[in-house]
Amino acid sequence: MAGPPNHVAEMQGLYGPFTMAERVVQKIWLRGDFDRSRAGLTDGRTLVIRTTGAWNLLGGPDFLGARVVLAGRETTGDVEVHFHVSDWRAHGHAADRAYDNVVLHVVLFPPGAGELPAQRGDGREIPTLVLLPLLHRDLEEYASDDALEVITARDEWQHLAELAACPPAELQELLQANARARWAQKVHFAKLRLDRLGWRAAAHQTALEILGYQQNRAPMLALAARIPLEQWAAARDPGELYAGGGAAWQLQGVRPANHPRTRIGQYLHWVQAAPDWPDRLVQLAGRWPEGVPVTTPTRLVRLTLAIKQYRETVQADLLAGALGGTRLDNLVCDGFLPLLAARTDRDHFGLWFHWFLGDVPVQVRHTLPKLGVTTGRLQPLCHGYAQGLLGWFLEREARASG
Repeated sequence: MAGPPNHVAEMQGLYGPFTMAERVVQKIWLRGDFDRSRAGLTDGRTLVIRTTGAWNLLGGPDFLGARVVLAGRETTGDVEVHFHVSDWRAHGHAADRAYDNVVLHVVLFPPGAGELPAQRGDGREIPTLVLLPLLHRDLEEYASDDALEVITARDEWQHLAELAACPPAELQELLQANARARWAQKVHFAKLRLDRLGWRAAAHQTALEILGYQQNRAPMLALAARIPLEQWAAARDPGELYAGGGAAWQLQGVRPANHPRTRIGQYLHWVQAAPDWPDRLVQLAGRWPEGVPVTTPTRLVRLTLAIKQYRETVQADLLAGALGGTRLDNLVCDGFLPLLAARTDRDHFGLWFHWFLGDVPVQVRHTLPKLGVTTGRLQPLCHGYAQGLLGWFLEREARASG
């Protein structure tokens, strides 16, 4: 049986309009990738989410068998997800008996003035939850992550004729331009988080989010919101902190080294050794170079600027040896450098570009050498070209869907 239609909406983003599929909003609900502690109904009543339900990819409501507490009363039923409250009527759900067991209507945008809530066929109103004010991140960031998931799931990386046909110099310029766009986007999102949370809380949330990887980003963010940085310095049991996440953790396909309980333990070690680590990061980065050229081969930049020593200093002095390897590189490139650029307006793009690769889809690691972009010793794999390739795929995806 074919799945339900995946409606899309056009929105304004950092670089102009972008499209967002309703599937993205469903994933936000499924993963709890929003501030559940502040969740409440549009009529002012309280809402506690026990489970989000089973994602229904066939016909009928989007999620089946969710457990929620509405105004102190626990109930089990289905959940329907839309962009707007009006979509319930536009999609004809009120007249469809398959939706008679819907107990919660989850929408992305707040209802307009005078807009009526959804109703079942018997005329009873369905409680409404609005996600937009509760989101941890910008809508464009959620849409970008979803597009990357779709690309890697389809495994279209073998279809690279468009890139392979570019002369080497043009290809490098193209990927460098896409990398700069990715960098600007990351700094933009970091600035939004800084404006909302302040420096220490933004750094704390960003670190735990990155330690959660894709599967457990949302519960790690919830943990960061529940227990602020100042409370992590006290002796705590990683198992207790992990247990507090309940059923939100996603463990399928997670390697033992990346188990969230292990990552929580590493963050505890880090914070207890350096409870003021966000302030240390600012002091440490004050000595990092600005305006590093991206056109210079990465090996020469790394040798000239001793970037490997910067990395070793971060691991020893900032992280207290708690983390290493590619996750450290993701902390620097996805977290520290964008946050620092958003806070100080210093030009860290070149340093970010030439930094070590970090965790990327395996297709990126294989594709860059095949294209001749990375060529061994003089131009090893680096973060910037990987992000440039990802950015090119996202832009290509946007053209195809537009």
